[in-house]
Amino acid sequence: MVVLGALGVQGRGSGQTKLTQGNYMSQYETGHGAATATADHSGHRGSRHSGSVVSFENVSKVYGRLRAVDGLTLDLRAGETVALLGPNGAGKSTSLDMLLALRKPTSGRIRMFGDDPYHAVKSGRVGAMLQSGGLMPEVTVRELVELVTKLHPNPEPVATTLKRAGIAQFADQRVDRLSGGQTQRVRFALAVCGKSELIVLDEPTAAMDVETRRLFWNSMKEEVAAGRTLLFATHYLEEADQAADRILVINRGRLLADGTPAEIKARAGARRLSFRLGHVDEPFLLGLPGLVNLEVRHDVVQIQSSDSDATLYAVLDAGYRPSEIEVTSLGLEQAFLAITAEDDATNGHSAGETN
Repeated sequence: MVVLGALGVQGRGSGQTKLTQGNYMSQYETGHGAATATADHSGHRGSRHSGSVVSFENVSKVYGRLRAVDGLTLDLRAGETVALLGPNGAGKSTSLDMLLALRKPTSGRIRMFGDDPYHAVKSGRVGAMLQSGGLMPEVTVRELVELVTKLHPNPEPVATTLKRAGIAQFADQRVDRLSGGQTQRVRFALAVCGKSELIVLDEPTAAMDVETRRLFWNSMKEEVAAGRTLLFATHYLEEADQAADRILVINRGRLLADGTPAEIKARAGARRLSFRLGHVDEPFLLGLPGLVNLEVRHDVVQIQSSDSDATLYAVLDAGYRPSEIEVTSLGLEQAFLAITAEDDATNGHSAGETN
């Protein structure tokens, strides 16, 4: 695997990344020292549907007095699409770096396909798109994809990669003259230029416009349909809600919630009730049972309630006759904020890493 964001520029960790086309070598920093991925076309497809793809067992990462990841335990299963959510400083990027053997855990154990992540990375079983670093300038998109394809132990045809990533139409443009969204799509192309079983994406749709995001997620659905496992970190909670089979919420480097989008939203413990009311009596509304939050805009009343039935019955029993009544679950954003706010209130605020 070639770890993206570290191509010809300063990558995560310390050393300058070196690419040597003559011997198709990609060198990057790992907890084991300088690891070298050489062309090994053995092709690993055996464990694609055989249970756990990734496991974290009580993993921690400490920098001096800062505990960026704190006893993280989780499993990823074959064929899943998993979203990793957390506020800035939650430990998302550090966790992904350790998964990709770019950083070594202080304690605990990480397994990928039943082995040390370093071996899965070296054999090309993982494709990754990271936030940091840049792309090689003064080459065309096609030339860059061709180079990285040659570096991959188990490559896809270049034409296939260009089509899958939706970059064929600007493949002959120079990389340093692309828009932000086009650059992200090129990064994605480099992540899927091999026959990888696991795809890891860190903020993949940053700088993409709405249409480009839609096309990107259509591409990702095709990747998962082909049998790959997808793990992505994002700040776009709507994307996680729509794309993920499973959501992991972390804060302060600890796993707070693990479930389907519906299960995570149910964790918020409240529902949204909205209706129109001809004569709004705010003091009455503020005294409703189960009230968590109240917003009134002209004749539109929006309530978050821990017991939406009791709230609505109290309105009706008081003689009011609201119209256009809607009762819905809270969105993923509200659930996410509720889960992390509860953790912050319980454990207090502390400084974290940058991502």
